[in-house]
Parts: sequence; C-alpha cells; structure tokens
Amino acid sequence: MKRSLSLSLDRETALVVAGTCLIAGTYGLVRLAYGLFLPDIQGSVSMSSSIAGYVSSGASAAYCAGALVGLVAAERPRLLVLGSLGTASIGSVGMALAPGMAVLVPSTILASAGAGLASPGLVAVVARSLPADRVDRAQATVNAGTGPGLVAAGLLALLLPEWRVGFAISAVFTTAAGLAVLLLDRRDPVRHGPTPVQDGPDPRRQRWLLALLRPAAGAFLLGAASAAVWTYGRAHLVGSGMSDAASVLAWIAIGVGGTATVWTVRVLGAWPAQRAWLVTGLAVAVATAGLVVPGPLPVAVLACGVFGWGFVAATSALLAWTIQLVPDRAAPGTSVVFIALVLGQAAGSSAAGALSERAGLPATFLLAALATVLAASCGWSRGARPSLHRLDEVETPSSFSSA
Repeated sequence: MKRSLSLSLDRETALVVAGTCLIAGTYGLVRLAYGLFLPDIQGSVSMSSSIAGYVSSGASAAYCAGALVGLVAAERPRLLVLGSLGTASIGSVGMALAPGMAVLVPSTILASAGAGLASPGLVAVVARSLPADRVDRAQATVNAGTGPGLVAAGLLALLLPEWRVGFAISAVFTTAAGLAVLLLDRRDPVRHGPTPVQDGPDPRRQRWLLALLRPAAGAFLLGAASAAVWTYGRAHLVGSGMSDAASVLAWIAIGVGGTATVWTVRVLGAWPAQRAWLVTGLAVAVATAGLVVPGPLPVAVLACGVFGWGFVAATSALLAWTIQLVPDRAAPGTSVVFIALVLGQAAGSSAAGALSERAGLPATFLLAALATVLAASCGWSRGARPSLHRLDEVETPSSFSSA
C-alpha cells in the first residue's frame, strides 16, 4: 500500500514537472522568444520594425485562436496537449529552417498557437490526474512555467552562436515535455464530485459579460502597452548601444522577475483584487518608463525585472478579479479576460511597430508607459472592497499562463 502511494505521488510530481516544462517551452522558449531573438532574426532576414510588429500581432491572434479551441474542446485535454506540442514544435522547426520571410512568418504564427492550446489542456489534465486537495497548488506551479522558460531562452541566446539553433532546441524540448505529459496523464478514479446544476432562471447569466467590462478593458490596454517591451524590448536596448550579451541579461531579468511572483502571491492575494491590479499595473508602467532611455546595465536589468514581476503578478490579479466578479462563470470569464489581454498584445505590436518607424522606439516606450497607467487605472475604486481569498487557495477551473 505504501509503495502504491509512493508511486502515485512520484507520478503526480513528474506530471507537474512535465506540465511546467510544457508551459516553459510553449510560452518562454517559443512564443515570447520571438522578441528576444528579433535583433538576430532581422540580421538574417530582411524585416522592418513594422513587419516585425505585424508578425507579432499574427502570433497573438494565433494564441487567441488556440485558446478558443481550448474552450470548445475542453473535454478533450489530451488532444489539446497533442495540438500544443505539435504546433509549437513544427512552428519552431519552421523558424529554424526558414530561408526567408515566406516560411518564417507562417511558422512564427503557427508556433504561437501552441501556447494558447497548452494552458486549457494542462488545466484539465492536472485537474483530473491529481486528488482535489493538491490540484490548486499544482496548477499554480504549472502556470508559473513562463518565467523559467524566459530565463532558459535567454541562456540559449547567450550560449548559442545562431538563433536558429535556439528554436530547434526549443522544438525538441517542447516535444519531449508534451509527450511526457501525455504519458503521465491518468484519470484519477476519485472524482471531485458532480458539477452542481443550477435550477431555475438566473438573471446573472445574461449579465456576466457586462460585469467583466472593466477587467477586460484593463487587460486589453495592458496587453497593448506591454507589447512594446515583449516585441521590441531587446531591439531597443541593442539600438541604444547596449551589447548583445548585456541585452540578453536584461531579458533574463524579465524571466527572473516573473518567477519571483511565486514568493509574492500570498501578499498580493490578501489584497482586494482591484488594488493588486492597480499596484502591479503601475509597476509595469514604471518599468516601461525606465526603459525609455536605458541607463547603465544595472538600471536596465532592474527595470526588466520589475516589468517581469509586474506583468505576471498583474495577470494573477486579473484572474482573482474575474473570479470575484463572476464566481459562477469563473472558467469562461477567465478565458474572456485573457483573450482580451492577448488581443491587446496583437493590436499593440502592430501599433508599436508602425509608431517606432515614425517616432522612434523611445517615444514608443513612453506612450506604452502612459497606456499602462491607463490600464492600471481600471482598478481604481474609491469604495472599499472586500478582501479576496489568497490566490494560492482559490480553485481556478480554467486559467492561463501569462501571455
């Protein structure tokens, strides 16, 4: 009996590790690594700043398409995981082998769909494979994979002489992680209990989308504003005179900052969600403004670290805010606000690319910082708000990693 329990715990741990690696691969090593390697890509393939922005917008749209497929096929998580590793890996291989724009652009867009498929697939796999008392912490661990993925991407950029090799390694890593998830997935015989069915008319069913207008608007604005850093952050640092190695270190700091949210989630989770959104959004604004005219390397690294922490923490606050407003629609509500976030990134990437060619990247980053302040202000409220449950204690039937 003890041996059986030990094997079960070992399998659960291995599944959480594999799921974390899949998020690290699809988000940090594939989707968001486009911005990291953009200066090197532009050096190999003729690509203007505006075209780079349009490609990033297309990748964000592909992410949203993947997330929507995840909602429709929520009861087939293994298919979602398989689609995630397939699109992310095939897209990454296409980027690595692309001789020019004709292959590079569709490959980049396809690769980004993997992240949109991975999150809903893993949420369902973890929920059905682990006992109910361990699901929440496992979900939080898996969804924190973006930060380590960003760090790993930065290390690849430092150690490898060619960006194409980096995407090839990312494809292999993501494939291995996805296959491990599929092998370790087991439906736990102890179910979490039947889903409660609400009888009778519920007037909130017709109004739950209206209740999400403020968080969805804030998410869209944050996505649009943050796109400047995600897409052009490293290119801006290099263009300002920073060495390639130093700019990669700054990018790694974004991943470190995102990972650091694991240690601040309890503090932020004790705050009202709107206050947490306001504070973390302002942190992103300050960090973006700090990159307008990059100073010494320590200043740029600090700004990037604050940006990574603020962005990932803001997405956690967004999740809690949504659950507070529509607790009976937490799953679709979470999907709505996170899709709004990535749609904002799609719009922001194109806008930042077009603006940078006319006014330059410093002006683009300044406007992005101002837009982030506007996004944070969506959480402003004069009235007192009830405190939320701590984020690590809230059951989230559907959640997405930081986009």
